[in-house]
Amino acid sequence: MIKKLFILILLIVVSLNGFSQKAIGNFNMNWPPDKMFIRIFKYERELEVWVSDSVEFRLYKKYNICMLSGGFGPKRKQGDLQVPEGFYYINHFNPFSKYHLSLGINYPNQSDRILSPYKNLGGLIYIHGECVSIGCVAVRNEIIDEIYSLAKRVSGKIQVHIFPINYRYLKSLRYLDDSISLKPELLEFEKNLFEGYMYFQENERLPEITFLENGFCNFK
Repeated sequence: MIKKLFILILLIVVSLNGFSQKAIGNFNMNWPPDKMFIRIFKYERELEVWVSDSVEFRLYKKYNICMLSGGFGPKRKQGDLQVPEGFYYINHFNPFSKYHLSLGINYPNQSDRILSPYKNLGGLIYIHGECVSIGCVAVRNEIIDEIYSLAKRVSGKIQVHIFPINYRYLKSLRYLDDSISLKPELLEFEKNLFEGYMYFQENERLPEITFLENGFCNFK
């Protein structure tokens, strides 16, 4: 019942919000932009790059993820091959990666450390090239060339938000519904991810994220 109510709320939000966003590249902006934001949707294998020269962000480009290991749910331990879910940032640039180029993600974050029952959570999660993955997000080499080059030119922290699905699609919501049926213990965690997603979707700006003692996030 709780699971179905959650999905019903998502469907209502989808219908009311419309998820309108300005056309890709259809904006005036100084270049290179001051800020960059990466948003990843695991189920659809989509990666979005957003840019800004003020507070509000605009969608710059969408890319296909060519390889992504694991499935629904967050990464909780070393060797589970899961791509994380949650709110991260780029913490490492590796121009000498054996996967062409790579951008490191600060997994595990504070939420992962609180919510994981394991001592060894793993690490070394990257966005990289070469289309292979054992827990990372892999794209074609020409795509990581473009993303890496832009990331090097912007100032400030580059946030990376990773979601199980793109909530715009009915097929994806059904997948989320089925997945939570199999892992009901993740319901509250997934609701918290959706809250963060909606904050950005409604405001076109990044939230200030505070990690709470229970491992969930507050957005303002």
